[in-house]
Amino acid sequence: MIEVNSLHKSFGETHILKGITTSFEKGKTNLIIGQSGSGKTVFLKCLLGLFEFEKGSISYEGKIFSNLTRNEKTNLRSEMGMVFQGSALFDSMTIAENVMFPLRMFTKQSKSEMEDRVNEVLQRVNLENAHNKMPSEASGGMQKRVAIARAIVNKPKFLFCDEPNSGLDPRTAIVIDNLIQEITDEFNITTVINTHDMNSVMEIGEKIVFLKDGLLEWEGSSETIFRTENEAVTNFVYSSNLFRKVRKMYLEENK
Repeated sequence: MIEVNSLHKSFGETHILKGITTSFEKGKTNLIIGQSGSGKTVFLKCLLGLFEFEKGSISYEGKIFSNLTRNEKTNLRSEMGMVFQGSALFDSMTIAENVMFPLRMFTKQSKSEMEDRVNEVLQRVNLENAHNKMPSEASGGMQKRVAIARAIVNKPKFLFCDEPNSGLDPRTAIVIDNLIQEITDEFNITTVINTHDMNSVMEIGEKIVFLKDGLLEWEGSSETIFRTENEAVTNFVYSSNLFRKVRKMYLEENK
């Protein structure tokens, strides 16, 4: 579990995060949503330890980040996996070498042990025959699966995903959503996803945090979001006719 208490972050005189308090549960897909400029990306980077913040605290399974020593912070970061928006694969490395990279960085495993682990995670994301391909030879969906394999190769306790469906067609996006949810459940990971994809919200949003102007405007689940009367949430989530119809059908069926 990740617990956030009264988090404030500014850049100069611009106050981005204005006292956010929430938690992200272990073994669940936790989604951060909100309009551009709401503070989602800054919030995610604070959770990753990439940004220092002025006030508040973030704790990871009871460990308050600001209280940790440098070595303890390094150890904590080794327990985090990250799926970047653009996959961020190394063009000069094969798929297997990309996936192995965190093991080389954070472990002292032998080459055979690393190869065994790479084989294991590539099989888990259905890429068991892609070891020697270069990223340029892989489709967008394959690259996302490689990025997920790399993110989980070190058996992280925390998995962070920044717009994992960006640039994907709807069918492939569903495959990626399902894969992230399966991995979260299977390995009991605390997964935090920053997304604009409303399909993801409805399909895998076990915990949803909605930010507006740097504030926590609403939090709930994919079920409770159908019933909320929060105008900011409904205007954002149900901006399309399709989702308005889906919500109307849900409310009529659950009167």
